[in-house]
Formats: sequence, C-alpha cells, structure tokens
Amino acid sequence: MGSRLQFSKKLKFVDATPKIPKILACALAVFLSTAGVAAANPVTIKAGLVLDGKGGVLKDVIITVEDGKIASIEPAAASAAGRPDYDLSGLTLTPGWIDTHVHLTWHFGKDGRFAARDPDAGAAMLDFAANAYATLMAGFTTVQSVGDIREKDLRDMIARGAIAGPRVLSSLTAVISTLWTPDQIREHVRNMADAGADLIKIFASESIRDGGGRTLNDAQVQAAVGEARARGLRTLIHAYGDDSIRACIAAGCSQIEHGSLASDAVFKLMAEKGVYFDPNIGLVIQNYVDHKPQYLGIGNYTEEGFAQMEKAIPLNLEMFKRALKIPGLKIVFGTDAVAGAHGRNAEELIYRVRKGGQDPTAALVSMTSLAARSLGLEGKIGTLAPGFEADLTAVEGDPRADIGSLRNVRFVMKGGKVFKMEGWERRP
Repeated sequence: MGSRLQFSKKLKFVDATPKIPKILACALAVFLSTAGVAAANPVTIKAGLVLDGKGGVLKDVIITVEDGKIASIEPAAASAAGRPDYDLSGLTLTPGWIDTHVHLTWHFGKDGRFAARDPDAGAAMLDFAANAYATLMAGFTTVQSVGDIREKDLRDMIARGAIAGPRVLSSLTAVISTLWTPDQIREHVRNMADAGADLIKIFASESIRDGGGRTLNDAQVQAAVGEARARGLRTLIHAYGDDSIRACIAAGCSQIEHGSLASDAVFKLMAEKGVYFDPNIGLVIQNYVDHKPQYLGIGNYTEEGFAQMEKAIPLNLEMFKRALKIPGLKIVFGTDAVAGAHGRNAEELIYRVRKGGQDPTAALVSMTSLAARSLGLEGKIGTLAPGFEADLTAVEGDPRADIGSLRNVRFVMKGGKVFKMEGWERRP
C-alpha cells in the first residue's frame, strides 16, 4: 500500500515514481529550506540536565560539538570554553530520538482524505517533506520509514541537505504477496538491495482490520529473511499472532512489529533469540479512530475494520503489560505513524509510560540507544557521548518525572546543525 514500485513478469525493478515538475521542484527546494543552522566549529552547549540515552545522568556540563559530532563533555565548572554558544541550562537534554517504524509518505490529499495514490506527484512530495519536517521538529532525528518506493527520493533529499528532516532509513517496498514463490521473493529482496534499501520489510500477517491472521508460509518467510541476511540487510516483520511470529523467529528475523495476539511463550522466544519487539500501542490505532472520516471507505478502512481496530486498543495495552514482564525482551520504540500522526510520535511513549506502566527511563532508552542498536547504528547515534553524531533533543521539564514533557521540545540539533531553537537564543 502506497508503493510506486512496478515489476515486469520477471520481477525486474522499475522506478515508477513520477518525475516532479520543475516549478514544484523549485518550490520544494524553498519549502522549509532551513537545512539547519550550520555553526562554526567548535560549538559549545551548556546543559543543566543530560539523560545520555543509556540510563545515565549528567548535570551542569559543557558539550563541545565539532564537525557534526560530539567532541567532548566536561563539567561546566571546570570548562575553559567560556560563554557557551547555546545555554540550555533550564532544559533536559537527550540524544536525538529515534522512531523505528513510520510511514512518511502517508498523507491526506487536497480533499482532506487519505491519499493512497496522489495523482499530483509534486504536491505529494511537498506533503512528504512536511511530514518529515514535523517529525524532526518533534525531536526525532532518525526514523525508519518502511514500505513505499517514494521514500527513497525523500531519504536522499534529506541526506543531501535539500530539505529539513530526520535521517531516514527505508525498506523502499515490502514483501507482501502471498502468490510469490520463494524464488520470486528472493529475487525481490535482491532487487531491493540493489536499489538501495536499508532493510527489508515483510508482511507475515494480514492487517488487524482483517483479523491479523497469518499470510506467508514457512518457505516464503525463510526465503525473504534468508535472502535479506545474505545481502547484509535486517528484516522488519509485520506479524500479529504466534503462528506467524514463530515462523519469522525460526527464520532469523531482526524485528517484529505489532504482536497484538502474541502469547507470553512467544515473547520469551523473542527474548531468547534476541529479536527486537515494536508493539505500536499508543498512537497508530488511536490516530485512525480520531481521523475516521478521512480513512473510511478506502481499502479495508471499513466500519468492520474500524470496529476491529477499536477492539485492539485494550488488547494491545494488555499485551504490552505482559511483554514488559518478560526478562530480556528488547522492546524498542516505534509508532507506525501514518497520515495524521506525523509530529505526534512521542504520544506513543507517553502512552506506554502512563497507561502501560513502563519505567520512564527504560522508555527513553527504548527510543535512543536501544532503537539505535536495533538499526545497527549503536556506534553512531542514540547515545550522548564523545564520538557520536551530534543529534540532540532538549525538552522543557524532566521526562523521568513527567513523561508528558516530551511534548515540550525546545531545541533540536541533527549532525551538529540546529533545526529548532524555541525560546533559547544563541550567543550573539
């Protein structure tokens, strides 16, 4: 859904993304074109309270940023840096946040309805850019956007600095057809790897709107996961129940999404095998319900489908509470953010803490260092320490005491560039 990838009978990759008209391309380049305030080296930041992303706490420090990375962290009292470039003494500073599951290309069209296929490619790209910008302004400096070939252009434009947005990892498309043979699935995975996919997404279950039952058989799952592994790619799998999840774990998958119908036994198996789990319990379905008129009547967004989703809200909460009790289960942060949810990603974590009972520090780790580990980027992002990318998010308040303070993002830096500075002025 949402993919503009086409295949010949031999499953050859064809990039069918419409070309953006020149005038719209120019507008897009101007749109939100503040690609960050590129400050002179080095840059110093004074922080009163630092949560380092791994559960550690620092107070009253000077952070020096050079060439887009954190060069040093030292006590403010002992620092010879002088007056800091940015004084964030009244804020809580964390590593830039990471959402391991979003859909940046999902948007509402000109009629206000969900645009699964927007015929105006240029206008659609502007909407994608707006989604990316809203996500960055909400404190998320890295996201994993999965399932749409159009994410490739968005990812690359952000990486070039043409538009402002979080660092994007993309699967480009997804393995979804139940009609493909294992050999066809392997060829698809190879095509995606050659096209520049950062990971492979696999649908092993139907939508929860359709009951969440298993779709792919063992041979199909093994073909997808095995070929991805052979190409050095992680696998993110949409799955709800024990049957599909067990098959994916047996095949050696990297991460399971949703798991609404999973048992404790399967959670224990995930923990044993080191599989990451991203439950998506506090934003995506609630967002669908809140925007029902904009989705109803499109695809499987039917009255029956919405009834199924509403039933899943308490089911997901009960499932999450059980999952929290499983020793060693790596519960990572992801939202499945779709049209209407971009920029509100933190609501998922707030829900997990307030409704699900997750420890606030563990919750913060799940969207920083643990999320980075799930992406294979644990040596680059997700931790506030020397040598890491200078991805920083600062909020007003202490999220350990009030997780709702995640809504109060006042400062965002990505790769050493400041993208948001709300109420906190840089030194003249």
